[in-house]
Amino acid sequence: MTTTQVPATMKAAVMHRLREITIEEIPVPEIAADEVLIKVMAVGICGSDLHYYDHGRIGPYVVDGPFILGHECAGEIAAVGSEANRFQVGDRVAIEPGVTCGKCEMCKAGRYNLCPKVEFLATPPYDGAFVQYLKMRQDFVFPIPDHLSYEEAALVEPFSVGIHAASRSKLQPGSSIAIMGMGPVGLMAVAAAKAYGAATIIVTDLEPLRLEAAKKMGATHTINVLEQDAVAAIKEITDGKGVDTAWETAGNPKALQSALGSLGRGGKLAIVGLPAQAEIPLNVPFIADNEVDIYGIFRYANTYPKGIEFLSSGQIDASVLVTDKFPLERTHEAMERALNHKSECLKVVVYPNPIMST
Repeated sequence: MTTTQVPATMKAAVMHRLREITIEEIPVPEIAADEVLIKVMAVGICGSDLHYYDHGRIGPYVVDGPFILGHECAGEIAAVGSEANRFQVGDRVAIEPGVTCGKCEMCKAGRYNLCPKVEFLATPPYDGAFVQYLKMRQDFVFPIPDHLSYEEAALVEPFSVGIHAASRSKLQPGSSIAIMGMGPVGLMAVAAAKAYGAATIIVTDLEPLRLEAAKKMGATHTINVLEQDAVAAIKEITDGKGVDTAWETAGNPKALQSALGSLGRGGKLAIVGLPAQAEIPLNVPFIADNEVDIYGIFRYANTYPKGIEFLSSGQIDASVLVTDKFPLERTHEAMERALNHKSECLKVVVYPNPIMST
């Protein structure tokens, strides 16, 4: 194992009860031969983190006992296992947070996001990245160029969801798309749509801050759903035709129905956001009459190299999404900020190690 000076213990932000996080000293993890140890430099707070923090569960995944949140992360290699030959100590990296088995039918088919044995950071029972050091199998770690900030590298994770949605829904250059919901995943989905060459990118939300951010990410039209009917506005923008593709990213039933209604004939609908309820009424005659293709989107697969390349290209400045920064010691405050001030902040970032990027 190759290593620099790594301490025996580290600080971690541990959730013991709903909306209660304490900073504790825990052992630095020991790495296997094919793993690397990463000094975690930036962690973005995601909607799923907030859901576990506020509700303690997402579907079948239930927080049971002490739990560490955070999965959008980037850092620096601190130690390298004896068989981890892709990295050297000091390399700057983005971390894909779900380690899969590599052996099952889905993994072998290249759809490893559907691996039934995936170990995903901050999804019970697996702890997350609000720690100073994190171990990861080397094939889920990716080098980043020096000019890409740790914050932007952490954003490769939500960006990957948009890349996967674009790939699954066969988004075409020059096409039109409507994206419902401008949370961080929706905003990075706008960047993905731009990267894939969509000519008309229409977005909806109810927060002016998020609609303004969407313009910076590449949206050509914005619709505030408190002021306009989304479907009517989209039809007007597209001269009555409707869009070629629609993505719903917020997990909102009304937004999903609007996404479907905004499509033109032969359109494609991608369901990205996960709603609280299992069943939502959809217009089945509309789906059949217009031969609408519907795609479920679960995380992503084979997206990280593409995501890093695009965010490194300078075509999009994803750093504009980072509105709030907190050291690890203030993780509880960071979570409360992200949970309660959605009209004021976009992406809240926690820095587990002392040097905060500016």
